[in-house]
Amino acid sequence: MSMRLDHFLTEATSQLLNAGIESARLDALILLEDALHEDRARLLAHPEMQIPSAKIQALRTKIDRRTTHVPLAYIRGEASFYTHNFIVTEHVLIPRPETESMITLLGDLPLPAGPRIADIGTGSGCIGITAALELPGAEVLLCDVDPQALDVARRNAQALQASVSFHQADLLAGLPPCHVILANLPYVPNTYPINRAAKHEPAIALFAGTDGLDLYRRLFAEIEAVKPVFILTEALLEQHNALAAIARAAGYRVVRADGLCQVFTRA
Repeated sequence: MSMRLDHFLTEATSQLLNAGIESARLDALILLEDALHEDRARLLAHPEMQIPSAKIQALRTKIDRRTTHVPLAYIRGEASFYTHNFIVTEHVLIPRPETESMITLLGDLPLPAGPRIADIGTGSGCIGITAALELPGAEVLLCDVDPQALDVARRNAQALQASVSFHQADLLAGLPPCHVILANLPYVPNTYPINRAAKHEPAIALFAGTDGLDLYRRLFAEIEAVKPVFILTEALLEQHNALAAIARAAGYRVVRADGLCQVFTRA
């Protein structure tokens, strides 16, 4: 049987609230928008709208998944980043708004024509693909150790018609010299408390040792082979001084920061 939209919204919101989902009503509305291909204003203006029975069952399945704190992005299969929508699966980290600062910082750098830019630990490809779209003349390499993550990045590059190439490797292994390194590497300390939603994300994309900086240590230990002019990183604010010290030991200094992101250049 079909069901009135407002009745479903009340039911779903209550179910999500009982599961501890603070954004319960918004999440239910977003899933309704997806299912009915209608914008939120129209849905709210027509509470009497009937939801077909087949769509009710599919919606309830998604609501059930959300009650277990599976991130909404995984349920929807997409997340937005810097004005674009990216395919996401449970093999990749969900793009975060705070990471958009890396694109802003990149755009402010004094780059030559056709710079080579490598996105290390690309995951969904959101950073490198956005860089390619924002800097059309750049040669952008998307690098990841996980072939399943690179598959997601390939799908996103194709969907967004971004001109990029792919490189499966552990950090900088086999990478040619680059002008810029974009590195949003895992930086969560192993014992750092994370919320229930983040526990559904791949641990390989989150955790990096006792202080969370193990992968950055390795990156800067390998950096001389690639010789970038600029390195852009993301880390917790309380890690910035320690990360700057790691970079300094490798011959790089901080020239700018924005939120969680730092820009390093050769000292």
